[in-house]
Amino acid sequence: MSNKPLKLRPKGQSLSPPVGREQSRAGPVQRLKELKSVKNVRSLAAKVGLTLCLLAISAAYVVGLNDNATAVVARKRELPVYSVERSDKVISISFDASWGADKTIAILDLLDQYDVKTTFFLVGGWVDKYPDMLKEIAARGHEIGNHSDTHPHMSQLKEQAIKDELRIMSDKVEKLTGVRPTLFRPPYGDYNDRVVQVARAEGYEVVQWSIDSLDWKDRGTQDIIKQCTYRVDNGDIVLFHNDSNDIVNALPTVLQHYQGLGFKIIPVSEILLQGETTIDVQGKQHPKATTEPQ
Repeated sequence: MSNKPLKLRPKGQSLSPPVGREQSRAGPVQRLKELKSVKNVRSLAAKVGLTLCLLAISAAYVVGLNDNATAVVARKRELPVYSVERSDKVISISFDASWGADKTIAILDLLDQYDVKTTFFLVGGWVDKYPDMLKEIAARGHEIGNHSDTHPHMSQLKEQAIKDELRIMSDKVEKLTGVRPTLFRPPYGDYNDRVVQVARAEGYEVVQWSIDSLDWKDRGTQDIIKQCTYRVDNGDIVLFHNDSNDIVNALPTVLQHYQGLGFKIIPVSEILLQGETTIDVQGKQHPKATTEPQ
């Protein structure tokens, strides 16, 4: 037996673990509390981060309203006139002339027969080839519209080229008739904001159509009649072509239908509204709303 005295642990004193040995793991309840606390902190951090991101985006948007790129997105698109808000029963029919002319006299005779005045949108190259036909159209009391000089895709042209197309064609018409066109219809119905803005700045109203005869597709007389008569409203503008194969056969029935419904057929410039106007997203021209003084 050893002679060293025996060391006893005082009563109530806990036994410390040996130096270098890890503390025992916390119990499951304590660990659950700690995990929940970590999740709460992470959730709070995520919410704060999201809020800061939203604030940054909002600030960038507000500042960007002065930027050109944002202004382009926000700007209202420039539209031609497709139809017109009219309370009276009037419509317009129009003929695009770009290539041939062999049916033009027959069309003019039919228009005379039904006492109809309309608008012919002519290409400058067509005027060069058929100057006497242009004079005949004008002599019979029909309106001449500008359909460009060379029939290009106008949206692909720069500003000066658009001006040249308009000016050269109108110069030709004015030289032969003494009257300068005030209406413009883009070839192929192709336009963008620049085309509309330049044309209007040059003094033209840009006009499309709300009823398309689709006569250029050569699907027969009955198809033209169907396309033009299944629906017609006040202020509609109808598109024909002077050289389509079945236009002379279809035109009498279409004119009879319109007049039978009580519509008066007038040139395009006469169906357009005077004074301040607006054009809605469907291309319909309306009188500009006025606010009554309080």
